[in-house]
Amino acid sequence: MAPRLSVVVPVYNVERYLVECLDSIAAQTFDDLECVMVDDGSTDTSAELAAAYAAKDPRFRLVRQHNQGLGAARNTGVRHLADGTEYLAFVDSDDVVPPGAYRLMIDTLDATGSDFAAGNVLRLRTAGLEPSHVHLRPFAETRLRTHISELPALVTDRTAWNKVYRRSFYAAAGLEYPEGILYEDAPVSVPHHFLAERVDVLSEPIYHWRIREDGDRSITQRRTDPRGLVDRVRSIELVRAWLLEQPDPVYREYLRAYDRNTLVEELPMFFWTVPDGDRAYRDAYRQHVTRLLDAIGTERIDGLPSFLRLKYRLTLAGRVNALANVQRVHRRVRNTRKALRR
Repeated sequence: MAPRLSVVVPVYNVERYLVECLDSIAAQTFDDLECVMVDDGSTDTSAELAAAYAAKDPRFRLVRQHNQGLGAARNTGVRHLADGTEYLAFVDSDDVVPPGAYRLMIDTLDATGSDFAAGNVLRLRTAGLEPSHVHLRPFAETRLRTHISELPALVTDRTAWNKVYRRSFYAAAGLEYPEGILYEDAPVSVPHHFLAERVDVLSEPIYHWRIREDGDRSITQRRTDPRGLVDRVRSIELVRAWLLEQPDPVYREYLRAYDRNTLVEELPMFFWTVPDGDRAYRDAYRQHVTRLLDAIGTERIDGLPSFLRLKYRLTLAGRVNALANVQRVHRRVRNTRKALRR
C-alpha cells in the first residue's frame, strides 16, 4: 500500500547539511511517507550520504541524474513518486522541517478538503531561528479554505517547500518547474494559488529555511550576481506569460494585481543591490528590468509613490549610475532612522 505523503528532496553538493535535513524528515510525527532524494550530479559526498540513508530507512529512495539544476531535479522527483500517494511536498536539502509540520498540514487538509496547505517559515541561522520576512504578511494569521483573491498577500508566497499539495491537484494543474534558471519556484507556486479552489494558510512555522553563514552561500544570498537578476526577471516573466495565457477574463484582474506587486515589492529589491553591483550587474539591471517595465506598461508607474516613480524613470532613461546614487541616499536615510529608533 502506498504511503500517504511523498516528499521530494533535490540534492546537490550539500554534504554539510544533508543528514540534518533527512533526519528532520525521518523524525516527522506523520510517518506514513516516502522520501525521494534526487542527486543532481553532486561532486561532493552528498550522493553517498543519501545512499547510506536509503540503506537504513526503507522510506527513503535515491534517484541519480546528471547535473541539470534544481527545477529539473524537482521534476525528476515527481516522476519517480510511488503510485497512489495522496499528498506531495518538496524540501530543499540544506533546510530543516520541524517534527510536527506534515502532521499539522495533512490533518488540516483532511479536515478542509483544500487543494493545498501553505505554512509560515523561519530562517535558520547558526545562532537560532528568526522570522522569514518574505513570509510574514501572507502568514500573519491562519485562514482555512481561502484563496489569493481573498488574501492578495499570497502573491508573495512563491516558495516551493512550505507547502503540502493534494497530489491530484498538483497533477491536474500540469505545471513543471522551469529548468535551467534560478528562482524557479514562482512560475509554479504563484499559478497554483490562482488555480486552487481553496487553500489553507497556516501561521504556524512549518519550515526552517537556512541562511548559510560559512561562506557557502545559497542562490538567494548571491545578491550582486548578474545571473540572479536575469533569472529573477525571467521568473516574473514566466508568471506573467502564464497569466496572459488564461482565457478567463478574471485573469486580467489577477495580472494587474501581480504587476502591481512586482512594481511595489519585487523589483524594488534590485534597487538595494544596484549601488553594490559592478558594471556587468548594472548592465543586466538596465537591460532586463527595462524590458520587464516595458511589458508591464510604463503608464503603470504613474500611480506609484514618488520615490518609486523616480527610480523607475531613471531606470527607463538608462541612468543606472544616477539610480545608484539615489539609492545610496535612501540607504543612509534608512540607516539613520533605524539608529534613531534604537
